[in-house]
Amino acid sequence: IILCPTRELCLQITNDIKDFTKFMPEISTVAVYGGESIDKQIRLLKRGEHIVVGTPGRVCDMLRRKILDIEAVDWLVLDEADEMLSMGFLEEMEFILDHTPETRTTLMFSATMPREIERLAQNYMKTPLRLSVQKENTTTANVSHEYYVVRAKDKYNALRRIADLNPNIYAIVFCRTR
Repeated sequence: IILCPTRELCLQITNDIKDFTKFMPEISTVAVYGGESIDKQIRLLKRGEHIVVGTPGRVCDMLRRKILDIEAVDWLVLDEADEMLSMGFLEEMEFILDHTPETRTTLMFSATMPREIERLAQNYMKTPLRLSVQKENTTTANVSHEYYVVRAKDKYNALRRIADLNPNIYAIVFCRTR
């Protein structure tokens, strides 16, 4: 089972797993998340899917309805654990962890390590190992950084103007969505 904070990430992970396993017909994957028909998701779960990717709220709902049984799960992945925590899913995460066997392998991915994430790791992982990818931000000499201060209502038009003025631009635009 893989837990992730948003339905968008849930669908992305599910699609990636399906791409990885398309030549492995014995492996099936299902996404369970809010905002979609629960009846369809229940039907898919009752088929006996091998990999479940879900948001904490919908996974807890499926557990409470006794549709999803994770008592024999081998692997539990908490993707963007810090984001799930900041979205208020601590109780759901603990509920899910409490319904998995102690023999499971748990992987927790988190961009930051707030105290609650460290507590979860200590309480629910046997010998947690912390891996940090990079401690300092570095940039190459051929990358320039620019920013513009605009009113919220003008963001889209400002971005369009920048792109129009720089037709050969290569850029990454970071957005915070809810």
